[in-house]
Amino acid sequence: MNFLYPGFLFALLAVAIPVIIHLFNFRKYKQVYFSNVQFLTEAKAESASGEKLKNLLILISRILAIIFLVLAFARPYFKNDATVDPGNATVVSVYVDNSFSMQSVNKEGNLLDDAKRRAREIVKGYPVSTKFVLTTNDFEGRHQRMLQKEDFLSQLEAVKISAGNKSLEQVLSRQQSFVPGNNNHIEYILSDFQQNFVGNKVLSSKAGVQVNLVKLTANALPNIAVDSVWFLSPLHRPGDQEKLVVRLRNYTNAPVQGIPVKLTIDNQQKAIANLKIPEGTIQDTLSFSGLNEGWHKAKVSIKDYPVTFDDELNFTFKSDRELKVLSIGTGNGAPYIRSLFAADPFFSLTEMAEANIKYSSFGDYRLIVLNGLENPSSGLAQQLKSYVEGGGAVVIFPNVTAGQAIYITFLQALGLPGIVQLRSEQTTISSIDFKNPLFKDVFEEIPKNLELPQVSNYFQYASSNQRNSRKLMELPLNRVFFGQYNFGGGQIFLSASSLDPKDNNLPQHPVFVPLMYKIAFSSAQAQPLFYTVGKDELVETSKTTLAANQTLRLTSEGIDLIPELRQVPGKTLVYTADQIRQPGFFELRKADSLLSVFAFNQSRLESESRYAGSAELKKILPQKQVRFLDANQDALSFGDTAKNNSNELWKLCLILSIVFLAVEILLIKFFHHIKF
Repeated sequence: MNFLYPGFLFALLAVAIPVIIHLFNFRKYKQVYFSNVQFLTEAKAESASGEKLKNLLILISRILAIIFLVLAFARPYFKNDATVDPGNATVVSVYVDNSFSMQSVNKEGNLLDDAKRRAREIVKGYPVSTKFVLTTNDFEGRHQRMLQKEDFLSQLEAVKISAGNKSLEQVLSRQQSFVPGNNNHIEYILSDFQQNFVGNKVLSSKAGVQVNLVKLTANALPNIAVDSVWFLSPLHRPGDQEKLVVRLRNYTNAPVQGIPVKLTIDNQQKAIANLKIPEGTIQDTLSFSGLNEGWHKAKVSIKDYPVTFDDELNFTFKSDRELKVLSIGTGNGAPYIRSLFAADPFFSLTEMAEANIKYSSFGDYRLIVLNGLENPSSGLAQQLKSYVEGGGAVVIFPNVTAGQAIYITFLQALGLPGIVQLRSEQTTISSIDFKNPLFKDVFEEIPKNLELPQVSNYFQYASSNQRNSRKLMELPLNRVFFGQYNFGGGQIFLSASSLDPKDNNLPQHPVFVPLMYKIAFSSAQAQPLFYTVGKDELVETSKTTLAANQTLRLTSEGIDLIPELRQVPGKTLVYTADQIRQPGFFELRKADSLLSVFAFNQSRLESESRYAGSAELKKILPQKQVRFLDANQDALSFGDTAKNNSNELWKLCLILSIVFLAVEILLIKFFHHIKF
């Protein structure tokens, strides 16, 4: 047995008071004479023995009453297997899951409301001196402090459904991160314990911390979610026919028919479909056209009840009026490049002579083609290197007659493989990497006997095992004919031969047009269509530079933020931290200029209706100090389980003290009526 306030035990000295009173009874007796006391002797003896017994019982009752009264103030307790010590202050951390899955219902109503009611019962089960900490998926700073009971209940009432999404590991780490070690720390986690929230990793609780898991069970509900979207083409041109792939996911165990799907762009309906959703996922393609130039805010939506938070998916994209291409050099391949990009009005081709290159204009072009330069300079190499690292794309068709020594220096300055020798021999390209994304959707079916380009003059490049390189076209003996090299945010495509028909027939081969078009399309650095609230804290935009006193602003309805910027090769990263907590569209502006539009959506992890059971939770948290509470108990019994894990005896001591005082009174009042 231990005592919460052992100092009160000194009051046990008060037991001496009734003992002294009993031993030194100062009452004086008056002697009375009788004529005959023969018949009084026996009665006197019997009365004296009864009086002694009465006094002894009264003494014992008084002693026990004082002892138990003193013990009640000293607060005795028995410590059980748990690590809670009533001698220390108690801090109770309560996590209330406010993710979207807590919108589900059970017989008690909304799961979040049920969790808040259970939390109130837990709090009311502790004494006034207990400190409380509230934790939710928002991980707000105001929740990271200890509160009195009334303040805790006030904050609890303000908890609402949030787009935040945290794991069980993160919640445990958050709860245990700041409570001082000299306090009793008791944790409660109230959640539906979705499988995505629990995970599969075995977790460990901090030593000395009692963890209580309160599982709330929801009714089984059907749910269809808009899972993802993507375009078949990376570029979007005003007025063109567009094809958008929509993926829907069925989280129920049966197919669902008649789900209406609607595509809205800039608040105008562009496409509609009615789908039958089997178990699992289904993909459907929506076609639309009639877009103008600029940024577009789009949304795919369905109608599905009662779970509705995942029925919409926001996304953004930009339609470009043109794609600018720069051709440097006047080699024999110039007519092919000119006719290639002139065939499509979307491309805007600018040609520069080798002797009159404007380095300052490189940033205006998505693609730069070097066509048979006779004397490429080191200055050009440096400018191209900066351009590529900034996200640009360069295609190099060398002049094989200019001499390999000139190109060795130029290529080395760009970080490309050196030239071994110039080979003049008739050969055929041995293979094309059709699995490369550049050739995706180029061929409906790859011919078995495809006629490949012929080569007569080419540079043999040194072998390269660089991770940033890929061979798009290959010559016999594993020699590269057309290679791809990634640097920073951009890429360089290097040919082993020129565009002169005397050196090869590539510019006349059918593969040349899709190859160059795909390279031009890949140079358009499109940002992701959408981001996820609570997960993506860095969003991408094109390279942006600011003057000394300039800032960027991220705005939406009722929100105006000044984000932090991080510059990386080829793009600017906008750091939003946890400032975006609701789905919607956000515009990035530089003064009055619109730079980008971002779309944020709620996490689809909450759409998954699989929940971890008690057996799974015990595997995840196998420690002895982890308890599983039954959330189906009534309010009174559930509140009682919130007590700390020590058996305090002060109430029993107080009751026994009162009992013995009552016994004393009864002995004094009724003892003389008892016959012995």
